[in-house]
Amino acid sequence: MSFTVQGWCPGALRPMQSGDGLVVRVRPPLGRLTPEQAAGIATAAQRHGNGLIDLSGRANVQLRGVTAQTHPALIADLTALGLIDADVRAEARRNILITPFADAPTLRLAAELMRRLGELPDLPGKFGFALDCAAQRVLNDTPADIRLERAADGQLILRAEGADLGAQVSEDTAISALIALAQWFVAAGGVQDGRGRMARLIARGVRPDGGLTGTHAPAPALPPPSPGLTDHGALVGFEFGQMRAELLAVLASFGSLRITPWRMVLIEGAQTMPDLPGLITSNTPLLRVYACTGAPGCLQALQPTRDLARQLAPHLPGGAVLHVSGCAKGCAHPAPADLTLVATHDGFDLIAADTAQGVPLRRAVPLSEIPNLPEFR
Repeated sequence: MSFTVQGWCPGALRPMQSGDGLVVRVRPPLGRLTPEQAAGIATAAQRHGNGLIDLSGRANVQLRGVTAQTHPALIADLTALGLIDADVRAEARRNILITPFADAPTLRLAAELMRRLGELPDLPGKFGFALDCAAQRVLNDTPADIRLERAADGQLILRAEGADLGAQVSEDTAISALIALAQWFVAAGGVQDGRGRMARLIARGVRPDGGLTGTHAPAPALPPPSPGLTDHGALVGFEFGQMRAELLAVLASFGSLRITPWRMVLIEGAQTMPDLPGLITSNTPLLRVYACTGAPGCLQALQPTRDLARQLAPHLPGGAVLHVSGCAKGCAHPAPADLTLVATHDGFDLIAADTAQGVPLRRAVPLSEIPNLPEFR
């Protein structure tokens, strides 16, 4: 497999080099951007990058095309907007995913966790937390290592990823218990050579005990929503989770924005759907298609991806998910997909019902032949 696993995610203070420059990831505090912050990011993306903005699967905002020369000025602008952490270590710890439909208790818990991040042990760069404890769970398909959720009876529970049951906690004890579970993960051998995920530790049969023992099942989870009006505002989507800075600037004029892990943005309080070029405002097969930046935008990609993804989207079987990946790393969609196309030097491998690292059903299919495969007819 011709790819390199970095073992960490880009940040603002620690960007990652890509084919079109540095990728600078901004982690919105509490998953939310004020109108001033969103407009400021749009201006900064134009001034210091190439104007392209990505929404990540961890509900972050990524600015593309930044250079080593423009990066310091970009950080200065983002610092003025209150979007930059004190240092790289603090930034890496703030890997917190909050339900876009957060209620007041969820936001209080998130704020407490942010205040107490310094109490966490040293954790792997990709280790993250999901606060999915509003009225309904919606983050079940989004990767995390430690989750705060609700049980069927409404009780707050703390669950290790990979475990079926969570430990009952209260709003007063939840964050202390979360920190204790992170400490247990390290003490139980969850970190190897600086890397590790909770689900892998749980898969080895290791379980937390004492007050962290799981006794309650989480409530059933809803699937990711489609664009449309919600009780919290208007959900709007973007093709492959990417937009131009100019579009973000316009969205900022509508109000505060909650960034979601579904390649969508929630416009807080909006009661009508905006009609703007570049927005996806209703369900479409494109929302079931995942495609990374591809070549030449990514240094590891072996082929372009997004033109092929657009071409195949209308031909997907009903409800099927397609992942087009520039390499076997599969960044755009780490979970299994119904159909996955993985770029090779000679074409694309086709994988069914697995991740980008699964066993191919067909190997090195030439680009021109892919639309004629029976899976897309």
